[in-house]
Amino acid sequence: MKINALVAHTATSPLSTDQIALRPLQQQDVTIEVLYCGVCHSDLHMARNEWAVSRYPLVPGHEIVGRVIDVGNQVSRFAPGDIVGVGVMVDACRECHFCQNQAEQYCEEGFTPTYNGIDKYTGESTWGGYAQQVIVDQDFVVSVPDNLPLAGVAPLLCAGVTVWSPLRHFGVKAGDKVGVVGLGGLGHMAVKLASALGAEVTLFTTSPQKGVDAKRLGAKQVVVSHDAEQMAACQTSLDLIIDCVAASHDLDPYLATLKTNGRLVLVGIPESPHTSPAITPMVFRRLSISGSSIGSIKETQEMLDFCGQHGITSDIELLSGENIETAFTRMLNGDVKYRFVIDIHATRWSR
Repeated sequence: MKINALVAHTATSPLSTDQIALRPLQQQDVTIEVLYCGVCHSDLHMARNEWAVSRYPLVPGHEIVGRVIDVGNQVSRFAPGDIVGVGVMVDACRECHFCQNQAEQYCEEGFTPTYNGIDKYTGESTWGGYAQQVIVDQDFVVSVPDNLPLAGVAPLLCAGVTVWSPLRHFGVKAGDKVGVVGLGGLGHMAVKLASALGAEVTLFTTSPQKGVDAKRLGAKQVVVSHDAEQMAACQTSLDLIIDCVAASHDLDPYLATLKTNGRLVLVGIPESPHTSPAITPMVFRRLSISGSSIGSIKETQEMLDFCGQHGITSDIELLSGENIETAFTRMLNGDVKYRFVIDIHATRWSR
């Protein structure tokens, strides 16, 4: 079956409308009519082959919200009409220690990405959500709460679970003091989710003008990170920091704001390494630096259920697919609050 999609054909050409062939529906598969798809910065990296792993043609998109329109004969969890989500993964080995313990994002064989992965049935590339439909194994599909606006749900499938996973893994609870570095697509979700968990949130930013928005999102205080006086005032005050910045920066000033036993968790991936931290304070105050990658299917469902209970979605700007290149340019310039989402039904599929 062929459907319309936004396709990158080379690293230097803009995305264009084309038709792609979906794989045949397998027994465990669901066919999803895509309603909305979030625009992640990694989509731009992949479209432009900035990580040198892209295979063309390529259809980006791994923040997918849609409606089930068909199911394989062994599907038990979903039925036509269900509103569902698909995130960064569509398969994994299912046999390694991590897969057996519902941590597929750390699969020892490497999980299958929603796009630019290798489909085990066809041996060809997996297709993402910048398209009219996707076909995904039911085990990598999650249910979407029916009380949330669907366009705002889409970024939760990547940005939301990426910050939710470390918040839950490291046991953030009411009364904890949590720092968030950077108020972008990831950072604004970290502020919302940590605050909803009952934590007292401090936002670190290089842009003082973001303070009002940060407090609207749930931050109790805002610290301008290049202001030495403000940074000194919050030394040894935080239990955990989620660092959402995807550019290389000095970690030492943030480590100084952690209490003894505090942890700095990196979720942004810079093009070049961060400045090495000073070892002495880490040793004498038992500080830790950790990394965290997206989240498992179980964590994704847990996060969506939590968002449903608390009325949490991403702050978005909706666009139609023909404006994707404009969105890429604005995203590069930091001109979005805080995530672009493609309205697939509003997209004109002219070729």
